[in-house]
Amino acid sequence: MKTVIIAVFFVLAFASCNQKPAANADKEVSAENIPEGGPTNALLTSQQFAALGIKVDTLSKQNFSSAVVANGQLEVLPQNEASVTAIIGANVTSIEVFEGKEVKQGQILAYLSHPDLLNLQTRYLNSWNQLQYAEKDFQRQKTLYEGQVGSGKDFQKIQSDFYSLSGEVKNLEAQLKLLKLDPQKISQGTIYEKVPVVSPINGFIEKVDVKTGQYVDPQKQMFEVLNNDHIHADLMVYEKDVYKVKVGQKVAFTIESLSGEILSATIFAVGKSFEQNPKAVHVHAEIENKRGLLISGMYITGRISTGNDYVYALPEGAIVNDDGKSFIFISEQDGDNWKFSPLEVITGQQEDGFVEIKLLSPMKKGSLVAMNNAYYLLSEMKKSETGEE
Repeated sequence: MKTVIIAVFFVLAFASCNQKPAANADKEVSAENIPEGGPTNALLTSQQFAALGIKVDTLSKQNFSSAVVANGQLEVLPQNEASVTAIIGANVTSIEVFEGKEVKQGQILAYLSHPDLLNLQTRYLNSWNQLQYAEKDFQRQKTLYEGQVGSGKDFQKIQSDFYSLSGEVKNLEAQLKLLKLDPQKISQGTIYEKVPVVSPINGFIEKVDVKTGQYVDPQKQMFEVLNNDHIHADLMVYEKDVYKVKVGQKVAFTIESLSGEILSATIFAVGKSFEQNPKAVHVHAEIENKRGLLISGMYITGRISTGNDYVYALPEGAIVNDDGKSFIFISEQDGDNWKFSPLEVITGQQEDGFVEIKLLSPMKKGSLVAMNNAYYLLSEMKKSETGEE
């Protein structure tokens, strides 16, 4: 009898030992099915959904203007910038302007004087008087020659002398006109003791490079005149973007001195050669809405509209960043509650409050997306993960 009881005891004990590992195995499988960190979505009641004013809609495409960003500065065209020289070596008698002064085309900037200027006028006067006599003699000899009275040899010599003297007078006359002196008055005996230096364009005096009494050579720059009325945007576009830029495209740009102001321009010329440092092409754009004080050399930052992209996009409030990643929230109504599940995306260009998004994983057709309050939904999701109330 004792032998039977002991045998039964060992059988029960052995069975008991075999059941304990099975129970532990079931617990391990169960633990593997529970994600770490708890729930991975945000739950809102209908009251919370309404109070927060959350909007949901399907993902749609938006029309984005693709653009090239370029830096540069304000410039004037060469014909709107003038370097004023003396034309002839002389001394500065007086200076009539100062830097920053507005001037008109033909306005006197300074006066010059020198014995050479007096000699030039005297030479012209003498040559002009000689020409008057030579012309009368030429006409007389021509009449005689045509009447076969005079010698052909004498007529040819007088004709040669007349043409030579006439050319000299025209040459001296042209020099006087360059100096803004009136040849007709000089031929009547007027001699100018000083000659004016005038502005060739309308504009402002940017530089005064001479002093009173200074001798200036013909090639010496005396003044620099700049016309800012025709100032334009000169942008540098890098090699990788040159093919995108064309005449007629619009440019929006800002100037540091005009904080908050956005000016617009239209491209009228694209350079055909590269600057080497940096390797970029000059792009010139006519400013459409000039306002404020625009000065050549001002630094600008521009955005050239090069086309349109039709891409998936969401309002800025529908996207949230967390640990360097961007997320949107897929929404789903469950009875009186709303469930919001995060979906990682890559963001792209931005325009008018919308952000381009690229999906990293497919989204079910017709899925609703939260259009705002993404930051709040992320906070609610994190509360659920940590078990906070």
